[in-house]
Amino acid sequence: MSGWRGVACVVAYSLCAVAARAQSPPAGQMPDYSHGPSTFPRVLKPYRPSPVAPVELANSPRLQELIRNGHLQLSLSQTLALAIENNLDIEVQRFVHPIAQADLLRTASGQAARGIPGALLPAGLSAGALGVGVNQAGGTGGVGSAGGISGGGGAVSVPQVGTFDPAVSIGASYDRTVAPLNSVVVAGVPQVTTNSSATSVNYTQLFPQGSSITLTANGIAQNSTQQSLLFNPAVVSRVVLGVNQPLLNGFGFLPNQRFQMVASNNLTTSDQVFREQVTTVIVQVEDAYWNLAAARMLIDVAQRTADAANELVKDTEVRVQVGTAAGLDVVTARSAAAAAERDLIVAQTNLQLQEAQLKSYLSKTGDPTLDASRVETTDTLPEPGVRAVPDLESALSTAMQNRPELRTALQDLRNQDISVRFTDNGLLPGLSVFGLYAGAGLNGDSLAAQRGLGASLDEALNASYPEYSIGMSATIPLRNRSAQADNIRARLEEQQLQVQLQRSRQQIGLEVRQAIIGLLQGKAQVDAAHEALRLAQRTAEAEREKLQLGVTTAYDVILRERDLAAAQQADLTASAGYARALVELERATGTTLDANGITTGDALYGHMGKTPDPAILHPTPVQR
Repeated sequence: MSGWRGVACVVAYSLCAVAARAQSPPAGQMPDYSHGPSTFPRVLKPYRPSPVAPVELANSPRLQELIRNGHLQLSLSQTLALAIENNLDIEVQRFVHPIAQADLLRTASGQAARGIPGALLPAGLSAGALGVGVNQAGGTGGVGSAGGISGGGGAVSVPQVGTFDPAVSIGASYDRTVAPLNSVVVAGVPQVTTNSSATSVNYTQLFPQGSSITLTANGIAQNSTQQSLLFNPAVVSRVVLGVNQPLLNGFGFLPNQRFQMVASNNLTTSDQVFREQVTTVIVQVEDAYWNLAAARMLIDVAQRTADAANELVKDTEVRVQVGTAAGLDVVTARSAAAAAERDLIVAQTNLQLQEAQLKSYLSKTGDPTLDASRVETTDTLPEPGVRAVPDLESALSTAMQNRPELRTALQDLRNQDISVRFTDNGLLPGLSVFGLYAGAGLNGDSLAAQRGLGASLDEALNASYPEYSIGMSATIPLRNRSAQADNIRARLEEQQLQVQLQRSRQQIGLEVRQAIIGLLQGKAQVDAAHEALRLAQRTAEAEREKLQLGVTTAYDVILRERDLAAAQQADLTASAGYARALVELERATGTTLDANGITTGDALYGHMGKTPDPAILHPTPVQR
């Protein structure tokens, strides 16, 4: 009986371990789908759908709070907060992390991983049919069956069965048989009627090192019209414990937990995939913010140019009346005024386009109040000033440490390494040892006493009629071409990933160099544009003074005004380009989120606990 108590303790411990892994997450935290539902005290909970957080498609309250009197006044910090809370691209990517958690839950049971978008799931992990879990045999298994005791032995085999989630299968049946006999010597009658009630209970579990156990108890209660039976009714019972342990192919934690290892890696990868998406959106939003700021300033330039052109028309008309200008000068001035009005309309419509694009980044759903509001940027375009330009080596080092694409690629290599090691193990022959212990019981009603199932089980559990078996099984695939092919492919795919990783590093290095060059170029363009604007303003002012003195023509004034407008537009374009160059440098070095004070946790949660603080508004001075 002590042996069977040990088995019962193992089964109870396994059930408790599963229950401990399935505890619910603490209240107030994001759902953690990597753990199954608790089985105690609600034992039916694992057989019902687990709660899933509802989809949130409403705009965050922050958006409405910022709209006042038809104006949406936005600093860059507020814009980034709205993007984190309301951007649909980020919202879509938020599902990758919980999907990865659900995949980890699936693999914890011993089943195959399904993978997540953006992460590698090596094909070499699945031996045989794709999608098969750790144990290809499948099923709940079972050893032996109830029946009559013949007194003879035979060949015994205990296969590897079950999954990491213990399974209990129960079967029951009733059967009535009327059979004709061609002899009355054995049964004593020419026909036999037998009523049979059968019950079986089977417990199976697979363990991470590859061993598996199966515990089976079954019995049949029969009554028959046969004569001269020892027991009638009779109860035949059998209790069997079987253990299987692979020694070569399938031995160890890696072959049996390979999917769980990959799913764990992919959970980390999901954070990097999400970080990459958030970075992409933040870059888009920052560029859109500075483009909108420049577009609004370009309207002011276009408006001033149009006003100046209209003033020139009026002034020329007066001068024509007093005879100091020709009629053709009025035509020229009006032509310039019409062109200025055209440029003003283009600038206004461009502003509307920029507003619409920025609004699309900052909202999940249409909002009439948002649609009708005008977006006003409150932060000015950054000036080069004494901003430090990072040296190439430090920028490259930062990029290699922070770029999420590289971290994802390294995780993919780890997954592929698991596949390589699994296929290495798959080259080995199959060799397993197994053991079996069984007890049988036969009891029922007799002339001496009336006893039934309890007595029969007592005989089985007390080993009144024991059976002991040990053995081994080996499967040796001759030539082993399938395993060889899987292993070769896994190693080639690993080398391919190594080349792709090196290519990614090279591309990132190029992007960092281009970003630094672009920043230096942008700084030079801003300085040159500022100087060109200063000179254009002086030239235009001088030309207007000359016109008042009558030593130049309206046409020359128009040319200087056009030059001034072009210089103002070029100055704003250069400043916006410099701002985008700063944003690009942060993206290339992988510091976009850190530079803006955004944590992955806040972005994943969808609510900014702390308002972003863009570093672009706080320049780091050059160290002298």
